[in-house]
Amino acid sequence: MKAALLQLNVSDDPVANLVETTALLRAAVAEGAQFVLTPEVTNCISTSRDRQREVLQDEASDITLAGLRAEAAAQGIWLLIGSLAVKTDDPDGRFANRQFLIAPDGGIQARYDKIHMFDVEIGQGESYRESAGYRPGRRAVVADLPAFRLGMATCYDMRFGHLSRALVQAGAQVLVYPSAFSPVTGAAHWHSLLRARAIESGAWVLAPAQTGTHDATEGKPRSTYGHSLVVDPWGDVLVDAGTETGFSVFDLDIDRVANARRRIPALENARDFDGP
Repeated sequence: MKAALLQLNVSDDPVANLVETTALLRAAVAEGAQFVLTPEVTNCISTSRDRQREVLQDEASDITLAGLRAEAAAQGIWLLIGSLAVKTDDPDGRFANRQFLIAPDGGIQARYDKIHMFDVEIGQGESYRESAGYRPGRRAVVADLPAFRLGMATCYDMRFGHLSRALVQAGAQVLVYPSAFSPVTGAAHWHSLLRARAIESGAWVLAPAQTGTHDATEGKPRSTYGHSLVVDPWGDVLVDAGTETGFSVFDLDIDRVANARRRIPALENARDFDGP
């Protein structure tokens, strides 16, 4: 299967972002992509809660979801929307950071709400409190495409190896980590973490990313690391998209999963243990 990662630089304007995302998706399909993946928060990046409340929508009304579902159906492709920031009915007004797998008929095959919230003090004047605006999910999700089983995860989830282990134990052969990664932690940990998840799981790791400084109507502009990655089940980096926007098409050969797991049968060799 030919797949493609989109690397985006979205603003806090979902309407404009949808135009740019759709253009890149069509270009990737023109190059043969049958499975296209977008980054985390494809619809809107904003540090302003007021701006988010103004432009974000619930799932049923979200223009990005509707537009990309229609585009997947028109192109006849599988589409992973890395995530959308969507309104919920939570009494405290928090949003969901929700990933969607879209089938070639435009139907929603699976949803996943990001479990691990990025609440950190990085230093150098950089801090995040994702849980202040987003409610964490509680359910790990695997989903079936015709050629393989997909394990759904988002950005900060990559730091929690027990989640990837649960996904591969449930049959996942491909793990996805669509992201809007911090430049500081990206430079330090991005490649190492994603390669580790692939190596320990014997799975493909696909990580479409946001990149650059994101235009903001309100609030402080945010910057992200870029470097969308494709890592094969042996841990080799096959695609590193650098820091420019665009798309990367590659061959997703699922036979490599069985080959890697046969050479290093870590999943079979894993044992329960007592303590500590």
